[in-house]
Amino acid sequence: MPDDSSSQKTPKATNGHARVQSYLNTLDNSPGVYRMLDTKGAVLYVGKARNLKKRVSNYAKLGGHSGRIARMISETASMMFLTTRTETEALLLEQNLIKQLKPRYNVLLRDDKSFPNILVAKDHAFPQIKKHRGAKKEKGSYYGPFASAGAVNRTLNQLQKVFLLRNCSDSMFESRTRPCLLFQIKRCAAPCVGKVSEAEYGGLVADAERFLQGKSTNVQTKLAIEMERASEAMEFERAAALRDRIRALTQVQQAQGINPRGVAEADVIALHMDGGQACVQVFFIRANQNWGNRDYYPRTGSGAEAPEVLEAFLGQFYDTKEPPRLILLSHPIEDADLMTEALGQKAGRKVEIAVPQRGEKAELVMNAARNARESLARRMSESATQTKLLAGIAEAFDLDTAPARIEVYDNSHIQGTNAVGAMIVAGPEGFIKSQYRKYNIRGQDLTPGDDFGMMKEVLTRRFQRLLKEDPDRQGDTWPDLLLIDGGAGQVSAVAEIMREQGVEDIAMIGVAKGVDRDAGKEEFHRPGQRPFALRHNDPVLYFVQRLRDEAHRFAIGTHRAKRAKAIGATPLDDVPGVGATRKRALLSHFGSAKAVSRAGLADLKAVEGISDAIAETIYDFFHDRA
Repeated sequence: MPDDSSSQKTPKATNGHARVQSYLNTLDNSPGVYRMLDTKGAVLYVGKARNLKKRVSNYAKLGGHSGRIARMISETASMMFLTTRTETEALLLEQNLIKQLKPRYNVLLRDDKSFPNILVAKDHAFPQIKKHRGAKKEKGSYYGPFASAGAVNRTLNQLQKVFLLRNCSDSMFESRTRPCLLFQIKRCAAPCVGKVSEAEYGGLVADAERFLQGKSTNVQTKLAIEMERASEAMEFERAAALRDRIRALTQVQQAQGINPRGVAEADVIALHMDGGQACVQVFFIRANQNWGNRDYYPRTGSGAEAPEVLEAFLGQFYDTKEPPRLILLSHPIEDADLMTEALGQKAGRKVEIAVPQRGEKAELVMNAARNARESLARRMSESATQTKLLAGIAEAFDLDTAPARIEVYDNSHIQGTNAVGAMIVAGPEGFIKSQYRKYNIRGQDLTPGDDFGMMKEVLTRRFQRLLKEDPDRQGDTWPDLLLIDGGAGQVSAVAEIMREQGVEDIAMIGVAKGVDRDAGKEEFHRPGQRPFALRHNDPVLYFVQRLRDEAHRFAIGTHRAKRAKAIGATPLDDVPGVGATRKRALLSHFGSAKAVSRAGLADLKAVEGISDAIAETIYDFFHDRA
């Protein structure tokens, strides 16, 4: 475990080299992690070292540093140290601290979402195939990761065409009395109504899993043999169905694009840098199939070189993800052996990191690098346009500088029910979706449909949290501009809310529909000033419309999800000890939650999977005997 006993105060010295030099007498040759802090205590940089004393002595030298390192040293007012038992442990701790503290001079992976998988559930006689994201708690076989939900959905669609597996929920399966539309369009074998036996369906599941394991040729050969036998037996309808499945499988193989023959499992990671910006493309190869790609734009720590950017990316990317057996890189990294050891420890098996120079693996890396180059060029072009629009916002609304963070708020409800507030965020790089937030309206004393009251609750919660987490506004989560959907009344209300929070220096604009509520005739309202409009073809007007529409889209989507959840809820959700499995058993036995609530104690005890104690709990819940 890390030991922070070496983190201690040292004699005061001036910033920079002298301050770094003052720590040398307190350090030994242990491996560990160090932090460099500025005069306000903000962390400038987190680094690891095989030998802390040797690494810090390098910083204490007066020359030989890159411009980036020289600036960092000059701003250093203090340092902190954590010793570790091994350098591998130091590497893992370093990446955790970087993600937690987000130091200015470190490379930082800003988008770190989980990846979806395909789950073939195994808790039912007729397994369901579905998309899965998150912890792998359900019983079944998991295949992935896929680069995006879109990649999963495409694959699931293909699997339905070829293998006719069901994707309906277990409760839907149990309630069917006749086949659904998917059976009619040859996307499901309809096991729910006995159109296929358990053994036959099991064969379809096995074929689908062989396909997901990269054994599609075997599957195709097997289907061809079955088709020939059916034809010889004059089972022409069955032969035609098998022919259709073979055609669908052929189309799937053609649509998958680059499918490497010699690489069964790998992540292909390529970096392209230009003008201080970086793009990393990650391609996922599983079962000799390309399961999609995703691009990332890590912060380059004020000018880090390619080896450092790529090494930091690997450490942070695999912090919450299981690494594959092979990682193919476009550039060598500084501590490849150390990273290999760390990832191998995490995976519990051997992990290989390679920079291929020739052959199929090199072609895969070249393809990823080309994608990285093209993606970064598009992003830089879009960023230039976005920068111009933000400058236009500043000019149109008399702001001192172009806003780096715009927060847009909206509410959604139906006559006050399932009310939600929504906040979206935009900045120099466009919409920052990882910063979007939804707020379930909690106020019990709000009049249904009270938009002012809902907005007050949302903004109060938002800024109370900001004041608690970052009162000195050191981070990048404070907005420079608030956009509110509404006119003078909403703006006045928001101004009052901000005064109550003691935050009166953030610009705010109300966007109200103009004459006939037509888009393009919006009026803009500011506290204490007359409303005004922008000319009809002003790019800034279109930009504001996009911001408002995105907030409205997000609010509506959040509201619909909450309403759908409420519609699907049953009183059983609130019964202690009744989870999904017991709920399914009760609904299957009684037919409805209402019937469960009316059931006698003996009837409840007769349900499979419901113990006497749980039966009594359920009965007491619905009969007020607690």
